Amino acid sequence: MSADGAAFISCCCIICSNPSAGYILRAVVRDFEGAAVTMADDKWTESVRSVKGVILDMCGVLYDSGEGGGVPIEGSVEAVKRLKASDLQLRFCTNETQATREKFVAKLCRMGFEINVSEVFPPAPAVVSVLKQRNLRPHLLVHDDVVPEFDGVDKSNPNCVVIGDAADNFSYENMNAAFRVLIGLEKPVLFSMGRGRYYKETDGLKLDVGVYMKALEYACDVEAEVVGKPAPMFFQTVLNDMGLQPHEVFMIGDDLVNDVGGAQQCGMKGLQVRTGKYRPSDERHPTVTADGYVDNLAAAVDAILKHRCP
Repeated sequence: MSADGAAFISCCCIICSNPSAGYILRAVVRDFEGAAVTMADDKWTESVRSVKGVILDMCGVLYDSGEGGGVPIEGSVEAVKRLKASDLQLRFCTNETQATREKFVAKLCRMGFEINVSEVFPPAPAVVSVLKQRNLRPHLLVHDDVVPEFDGVDKSNPNCVVIGDAADNFSYENMNAAFRVLIGLEKPVLFSMGRGRYYKETDGLKLDVGVYMKALEYACDVEAEVVGKPAPMFFQTVLNDMGLQPHEVFMIGDDLVNDVGGAQQCGMKGLQVRTGKYRPSDERHPTVTADGYVDNLAAAVDAILKHRCP
């Protein structure tokens, strides 16, 4: 083993598995800074060797949102710089719906991130495209700051409902207004920009759009069309922009089901960071197992860049 390899793998322990009892094989590796990287199977490092692109979730991976726009997670600004300095393609895939893409990227740039608008894929522009293709006129239940994304869409006499992370706009009055539009349609159409259950801000966890989506689904006996993670077409749009195949790309996120599970359904490898909305119970989830668990984005980037073939 090279000196670099010895410095990287300073400690490794294997937890033996019993598949019939529901246990899985995991190797815990510590990098040269002591950050834990848990690999769910031995194919993880093999996949890293041939990876050509990385997709990053944003809130909970790059930064924690909150007062004043939020704060970057330790090491994440430098981690993004390291990825950009490599020959890997990099994109950012987010369910952020509290600002236009331009304002969202400007906020991250103020935090020190080097990110271009063209590299960021949020749900709102994708929803607008679908609305125009299908000649739909939305009733919007969204955050005030994302409304400008819909300026070019006819919103008169609505024949569908679009919801996003509306924050304080999720009042009883506004939810009931959306309900009345849907229940009054012969064939109700509900779009949800993501389906997350909760996310983390600097002052704690907050309910996400999926909670309100489920309420409208139940009340109106309708199944929402999810635009955003974990919808396969949303991930495929990003892959198409990269010009890469799913097996060539790693997704890194804090949401086990929507980030990691959604990416895996498309054929990508998915890593979960132990920041943002991560909970220790995620590593014992009954249906979704990440290909690797890492302390933070910095640890993920360390592992990817160290295991890649030059």
